[in-house]
Amino acid sequence: MSIVMVGSQFQPNTGPAGYHPADLQSAYKLPSSSAGSGQTVAIVDAFDDPNAEANLGVYRSTFGLSPCTTANGCFKKVDENGGTHYPSPNVNWAEEISLDLDMVSAVCPKCHILLVEATTNSFNNLGTSVNRAATMGANAISNSYGGSEFSSEGSLQTSFYTHPGVAITASSGDNGYGTQVPAAFNTLTAVGGTSLKHAANTRGWKETVWSGAGSGCSAFITKPSWQKDPNCSRRTIADTSAVADPNTGVSVYDTYQQSGWLVFGGTSVSSPVIASVFALAGNASSINTSHLYSHTTGFYDVKSGSNGSCGGSYLCTGVTGYDGPTGLGTPKSTSAF
Repeated sequence: MSIVMVGSQFQPNTGPAGYHPADLQSAYKLPSSSAGSGQTVAIVDAFDDPNAEANLGVYRSTFGLSPCTTANGCFKKVDENGGTHYPSPNVNWAEEISLDLDMVSAVCPKCHILLVEATTNSFNNLGTSVNRAATMGANAISNSYGGSEFSSEGSLQTSFYTHPGVAITASSGDNGYGTQVPAAFNTLTAVGGTSLKHAANTRGWKETVWSGAGSGCSAFITKPSWQKDPNCSRRTIADTSAVADPNTGVSVYDTYQQSGWLVFGGTSVSSPVIASVFALAGNASSINTSHLYSHTTGFYDVKSGSNGSCGGSYLCTGVTGYDGPTGLGTPKSTSAF
């Protein structure tokens, strides 16, 4: 079964339009300048981006971030077996790789970055890459892809997405109300999406549900004990969220069959953002997703907007407290993580 990345919504741009690292750090009150040392964030993608390290260098130098290179030990790129026999390049997945690398850099510039490239976009290859990232010591692993739920999906959760002591995030999807895996798995953190805009308030920002964010009630995965929402007897998606709307998107630099600066949206933005927040907090070895639900004051509650039709239920509508499209809300610094 093949699955697709979920962050391919972009707008070409001749310069670094879109939100910059300083914007994301401001919106979510992140200690990016002081935290993250000693942490490794892994990103799992399919196929190869031959320009990954060079593009990362341009992004980081443009925004005044310290170099993250193979030579200085900050960046490492491997195939799904941990070696350097990289898969065939793919222009769409190269965009995804650039996006993921740039979001980790924006949120946690002191973190090391591990890029694991799966041979294909099958669950088996991508899942094997998740396992590889975990065995190589990643503290957080971001997965910006998804596929439709199916009856035997629980075997994937057990085989590939269960790594106690590692914070695993997965995009909730970009097609509005509805669920997908791996986001539906209860062994990881499902990440929804918001529209993020400047505002004349104390925070300086406001957020609403992004209409494209995935959410809903899993068809097959059991409800974890730490989820208490009333209208879903199984796993509810999402747990938390961050910016994802392409209309309030982020700057990304990509030159593999692209001309440079792009503006990206999708929950492929929010998944690496949240993985990097986990790394900033530095607690992944001792917590899991349940920790978020017992620290709800550490979120900005997203109370308005919708991603589809579900009878006005919290499963597709932003409400006070928990809702499907944005989960518990967006990070208010790192206290919940």
